[in-house]
Amino acid sequence: MTAANVLRAERIKLLSTRMPWWCAGIAVVIALAYTALFFGFVPLEGQTGVNSTQVASALGRTVVLVLAILAAATEFNWGTMKLTFQAVPSRLPALLAKGAVVGVFSGLIGLLVGFGSWAIAYLIKPAADLGLASGADWRAVAGQGLTFFLTGLLGVGLGLLFRSPAFALGFALAWTQLLEGLVMLIPKVGDDIYQWMPFFAANQFSGPDLTVSMLKLEPPLGPWGYLAYFGGICVIVYAAGLMITHRRDA
Repeated sequence: MTAANVLRAERIKLLSTRMPWWCAGIAVVIALAYTALFFGFVPLEGQTGVNSTQVASALGRTVVLVLAILAAATEFNWGTMKLTFQAVPSRLPALLAKGAVVGVFSGLIGLLVGFGSWAIAYLIKPAADLGLASGADWRAVAGQGLTFFLTGLLGVGLGLLFRSPAFALGFALAWTQLLEGLVMLIPKVGDDIYQWMPFFAANQFSGPDLTVSMLKLEPPLGPWGYLAYFGGICVIVYAAGLMITHRRDA
């Protein structure tokens, strides 16, 4: 099979089911709804600019992480991964195609979340300083596409490593919703460790992290440094999933 055929097959497998569409809808709706509530109730002076329009981006990324895990792990449950490997015996092209398709789909969701949240905020508070006037403003909004794309790769990697949707989702949700926050409770070093957590890093590139201002943290990296750090983690997990799946039986 040619690369185009492999990509087409992965696109059909992903988009021919309801799961990705439901996840995409949920990611966009909860992000826009939370942003609308935030800008509807927080006083104008409590909003700091374009960056604050992405206050709900982390919620959307969590849903995309779930989408990507299910896209990879459920194939082992349903046996479609065996059929894929029969058609593409070398395996790596099919796995790379899956990462590309899921990643691009996740990135498109990120763009919808980013620009949709900004538009909602602008409509609710037109007097706020929300114009896209600088590179930092564009990074906060359009940068969601990059962080969501990388989150998609991370989810595919976790799905390939665990092969069980339940285990993979349990690990991912426990990490994002519990463990990263609990790290801050470690005496003396908790705040320092927290600043190296993966999803904290994603927020420093394209979304506000309220804990930074609340705890008066001074992140050691800039936005692009944190993007590189987050991207490195996502690529390493994805590459580990490729390597393990390439060597193990489907």
